[in-house]
Amino acid sequence: MRTFQLAVKRCLDFLGSLIGLIILSPFLLLIALIIKLTSQGTVFFRQDRLGKSGKTFQIIKFRTMVMGAEKKGDGLFVYGANDSRITGIGRILRKTSLDEIPQLINVLKGDMSIVGPRPPVTYFPYKGYDGYPGWAKKRFEMRPGITGLAQVRTRTTAPWDERIVIDNEYVDRFSISLDLRIIVKTIAAVLGSKNIYPESKSQIDNGKENK
Repeated sequence: MRTFQLAVKRCLDFLGSLIGLIILSPFLLLIALIIKLTSQGTVFFRQDRLGKSGKTFQIIKFRTMVMGAEKKGDGLFVYGANDSRITGIGRILRKTSLDEIPQLINVLKGDMSIVGPRPPVTYFPYKGYDGYPGWAKKRFEMRPGITGLAQVRTRTTAPWDERIVIDNEYVDRFSISLDLRIIVKTIAAVLGSKNIYPESKSQIDNGKENK
């Protein structure tokens, strides 16, 4: 049954991301144009992340910060919307999570899923896949997601290890119905705009880090 549901999940991911990109393409082009006209640099932010089985892939998002932001200020960490490295349009994109939409390209390619554990950067919270303790590697048994169980439960309000425990729970409990519930809760969380930024470095959420 699990194998069948995983196959259905991949089919839904492919069709959902393809249809989503087609329907949203005019809107995505408008966002891209605004980013290009209001700040210097690339439209998209690309960064190496750890995916299924610890394999590295490049995540794609709309750029919401100045170029080279990771080498300025608090580096990887972003504590609030007033961070001077965030662009004007970037504040809106982050608050509404619209910066995440280009990840549908990652889903279409098979690097990611719509629902799954968020893909961490290659050097945080542990250095590389091999740096993760054995218990934490379970989260890499499934494709990473644009949203996930940990995100709808905590957003950025829990330390990484706590979120990894929730990610492992998702791997154990996975079902199509659980994915659907997570998607509904994600929409509610985005509309509520709560817990977008962490309060400490231990609470950094890689979905809201430098772009």
